[in-house]
Formats: sequence, structure tokens, C-alpha cells
Amino acid sequence: MDSNFEGGNEENKSKIYLDYNATTPLEPTVLTAIHDALRDAWGNPSSSYTAGKKASHMIKQARSSVANMIGALDSDIIFTSGGTEANNMVIHSALEYFREFNDIVDLKPHVITSNLEHDSIQLPLLNLAKQGRIEVTFVSASQDSGAVTAEEVLQEVKPGTCLITVMMANNETGVIQPIEDIAKAIRGLKKSRSSKKIPRILFHTDAAQAIGKIKVDVDELGVDYLTVVGHKFYGPRIGALYVRNPTGDTPLHPMFFGGGQERNFRPGTENTGMIAGLGCASQLVVDNLDQYHDNMKMVRDYLEFRLKEIFQDKIQFNGKFQTSDRIPNTCNMSFIGSGLEGRKILATVKKLQASVGAACHSDVVSRPSPILTAIGVPHDIAMNVLRLSVGRDTSKEDIDLVVEDLKAAVECLKQG
Repeated sequence: MDSNFEGGNEENKSKIYLDYNATTPLEPTVLTAIHDALRDAWGNPSSSYTAGKKASHMIKQARSSVANMIGALDSDIIFTSGGTEANNMVIHSALEYFREFNDIVDLKPHVITSNLEHDSIQLPLLNLAKQGRIEVTFVSASQDSGAVTAEEVLQEVKPGTCLITVMMANNETGVIQPIEDIAKAIRGLKKSRSSKKIPRILFHTDAAQAIGKIKVDVDELGVDYLTVVGHKFYGPRIGALYVRNPTGDTPLHPMFFGGGQERNFRPGTENTGMIAGLGCASQLVVDNLDQYHDNMKMVRDYLEFRLKEIFQDKIQFNGKFQTSDRIPNTCNMSFIGSGLEGRKILATVKKLQASVGAACHSDVVSRPSPILTAIGVPHDIAMNVLRLSVGRDTSKEDIDLVVEDLKAAVECLKQG
């Protein structure tokens, strides 16, 4: 797949897309899988006739591929409309579990998260806190690493703590969070909480930015829940939720009620075409992860080398710490100087297509990214940010063109 993937007119074909953290195009084989499913497996998956059986079989295959991608059992995978639904389902399930468990009327459920989270975690928690239904603690990421620490998370645990949710990798900086360390810390509390008849602490990670870039294994991570988002790894815009043994070990409460699909956890007639596409995208990750990782890292490192070579001390890389790792495709950088705000740069370039941060904040034009300010990036530097995220097929030639494009844009803005 060419990194200049946009169809249409010649102008679009000359563009170089470096916003793969926002969304990815469909791999050709994924598009074929969706097409074939819609054509051949159009029947209701709950029906016994041929088209229905084909649909049911495709869904079963897709569930197995998603499970294999993250080291899970097939029965641990629940298909959802996307990451936002999956994240909200986790929060809903933790609160329902706490309500059923808790016989102390004055003990309010408490959730711990980081100050780096996606809006689909932050906003539900803030809304519930505003309603007085929960307490929520936002643990600050270290300005020395761009990550939270297990020790700081553990310090915030209370008797009412029922859920800890920390993303696996940040969508703006690419910094990988210490999910395995946090899981070990939580497990260390299990025995003492059980003896005091305090609800167990459930642990969730949103792995949207990690899948397809680094290894994701739920047993190694030690999580109870993990969110999968298809359109971040060349799949369709649906998702899945991993739940460790949802009929036994880990509580999962439906947000909807209907026809009983997905074992009643997520009812509604299954979206066979998109599920087939998600399964195909997942299988590509299973088969090619090392290749994807190595190529993206090589190209991202070349991008940072070329930027430093051309702009020298007039740029700053944000989120690039010696004390933490990043996903291999993400470069967060700022030009240093007045009049070089990221939005102005993007309005001036001729070839580059990128963003100044999370796509869900694209309508906020007058303030810097709260993620960057949270890790200590000064206001003026954060205003000048560009998030450049390369894809599986981005080439060094693409990078050379982007760097020249940025050089011309900076010179144009300086001339005023």
C-alpha cells in the first residue's frame, strides 16, 4: 500500500499522509474481506440457512484472529462499535460490580486513571464525578518520562477503588505506559482486600495505539480488560473488548439489552462485514508484526534524524525520553520561534497531511494540548507542535519530501 493512499484528483495523490495515529486506511485484503462478507454472508448470523451460517462462521473466525493477536481466548472477545463503546462498557461494568458487591452504603466507588487518557475515558469519568456517582483520581505522568508509575498509582488506592484504567501507549507522544508493573502492584493488594471484604480492583488498558505496532499480550500485561480499535491498525471502524473470562472471573455488564447476541453482553445483530474486516486486520498483525514494527521505527528514526539535520536547535522533540519507550511510529515535535504554530505550519505546507494532536481535539484552536502541558512542555512550545505518525509503508523518500515541505513552510512563515 502506498503511503500516498488518498484517491481522487492529482492534488490528493501528491499528498503525504503522516497522521496514522488518527486513523489508517483499509489494507486491500481487509477491504476484500469486508466485500466478500457483505456479498456472501449477508444472512442473519443467528439463522440456520446458508447465508446465516456463513455469517456465523466468519464471525467465529474473526473472533479467533482478534484473540490470537492479543494472546487471549476466543471466548474473551466481545465485538463493539468501537473503542469509545468498549471503554464506556468497562467503566459501566466496574460500577455495576461495585454496586452489587458493596454493602457499605457510604462507600463511594473510586476510579484511578492517568492525566494522559483519551476523551472516551476522561469524559465519562468526569461526567460521573460531576453527578456525584463516583470519585475519580487522575494520576499525573512524570515530566521525566511522560509516563505514570505503578508506585504513584498504588498510592491513590482507597477502600472504594474499583477500577484502574491507564492507556497502553499515548496517542500524542507515543510513550508506552507501565501496564505490567501496575498490574503486579494491583495483584499485591488482592489478598489484603479480600480479607477485609473490600471489592477487588479491576484493571483496564486502552491499547488502541499499541496494537499493530508493538507486542500486546494480555497474559503478560496482566489486565482484566483491554480495548481494541480496528481503524488504528488498517481495519474498519469497529472495535472489540477483551474481558478475562467474562462468564466467570471478570464482571461484564451490558449497556444495551436486546436479542442476546455476543452472549447477551453486547446485543444487536452482528455487523458481519466489519467484523470480518477486523478479523482480517488482526490476522495481518499476527503474521507481520515484526515487519510492521521494524519498518515504522526505521522510518520514524530517519524522520527525526532529518528534522534535526535541517532544523538543528530550532526544533524540540516532545515525549522523547531516555527513561521510557515509545511506539515505533510516533514523532511529536515543535518548531521553536514565534509565528510557527502547528496550525499555521499545516496551513502552509503543500504535501504533508498531519495534525497538531489528537483528532478528537481538532476543533480546539486556541490552547495547547493538555497532554503536552501535563508532561511539562512549555505553553509556547506546545502551541507549535506537530504530531507526525508514520505508517507501515511510509518510505524514506516520503520523509525527504516532507522535510523539504516543512522547511519551505517555515521559511514562508518567517518571511511573513
